[in-house]
Amino acid sequence: MRLRVLRARLRGWGGVGAMAAVCVLALVWALLLPLTQRGGDVPRAGGSSRVAVGTQARAGTCTAPEQQTLAPSAADGPTIARIKAKGKLVVGVDQNSYRWGYRDPNKQGAQLEGFDIDLVHAIARDLLGDPDAVQFKAIPTNQRIQAIQDGVVDMVVRTMTITCKRLTDVAFSAPYFRTGQQVLAPKDAPITGYDASLAGKRICTAAGSTAYTTLEEDRRTGRLPASADISTTVPNQLDCLVRLQLGEVDAVVTDGALAASQAAQDPTVELKGRAFTTEYYGVAMKKDADDLVRRVNRILVAYRASGWQASYDAWLSATLGRDATTSRLPAPQYLRTS
Repeated sequence: MRLRVLRARLRGWGGVGAMAAVCVLALVWALLLPLTQRGGDVPRAGGSSRVAVGTQARAGTCTAPEQQTLAPSAADGPTIARIKAKGKLVVGVDQNSYRWGYRDPNKQGAQLEGFDIDLVHAIARDLLGDPDAVQFKAIPTNQRIQAIQDGVVDMVVRTMTITCKRLTDVAFSAPYFRTGQQVLAPKDAPITGYDASLAGKRICTAAGSTAYTTLEEDRRTGRLPASADISTTVPNQLDCLVRLQLGEVDAVVTDGALAASQAAQDPTVELKGRAFTTEYYGVAMKKDADDLVRRVNRILVAYRASGWQASYDAWLSATLGRDATTSRLPAPQYLRTS
C-alpha cells in the first residue's frame, strides 16, 4: 500500500524523476557558477529584528520593512558605474523554483525562466541596454545575504522576503510581489492548515527562510503546537517537496506563491488553509549601493505599469489564478532618506 501511494505521489510534473533531472542540472550549473560556501542568510552578530535602515540602523523604528527603501532616481553612481564597466549584471537567482526561476529539462538548452527571471532581464535592459547582459548565479536560500555582502553578486532576485532582520545586512528595493506563508501537504493528509492539526507532524522548511523563522517563533509563543517537529531544513525549497514525496516529512511551510507552484508539480499535494502571514518580495542589494537601489526602484515603477502583469499571466496565473489582485502591491512608499 505504501509503495502504491509513493508511486502516485511521484507522477505529477515528472515526480522525483523530473526533480532528479532538475537537481542534476542545478548541480551542473552550480559547479559552473561557483559560490563562496560561507555563512548564510543569517544576520551578523548584534543584529536585531527591530531595526530599520537609515544613515545608521536605529532600534525600534522598523514597523513596515517593505517601505524602508530609497526614492526612485535615474542618476548613475559608483555601483552602477562598476556594473557598466563589467558590461554585465551579476544576479543571484534560484534555478529550481517552478515558474519563478527554474530550468525546464523538457526544453532545449534549459534556459533559466520564470517570473523572477523576467524582472532580472528588465533591470539589465535599463542598466545596460541589453536584457541578456546578465550573469546568473545559483544561490541557495541560506546563502543569499552572504553572496551580496561578499560581492559575489550585484543583487539577488530570488523570491526574497523583505524583513526588518534582513535590513540590518542588506538593502532592498520597493516590493515587487505580495504573498504569505502557507502549508503544503498531501491531499489525503488530516492537516487542515496552520493550526492544531500540525501537532506531532514533521514540517520541512528552507534553511534561512522566513518560514523557518516564523515556525520557530510561533512554537515558542504557542501559536504552533509544541509537538510540531521543525527540525527538517534544506538548502533549497524544492528539496522539501522531494522530502514530502518520499514520506520523510508530513508538511511543507513556505510562501504561498512557491507552494502553489510545488502543488502544480505534484497533483497529489495541495495547499492547506489560508496564508497566515503577509510578506513582500524585494530585490536585495548591498547596504551602501544607494544609486543601484534608487535605479531599481525607478525600474520597478515602470515595470509595475507595463511588464508585471504580462509576466504574471505567463508564469503564475496557472498556479495562483488569473486574478492577480492579491499579489499586486499598493503604491510604494519610500521611507529611507539616506
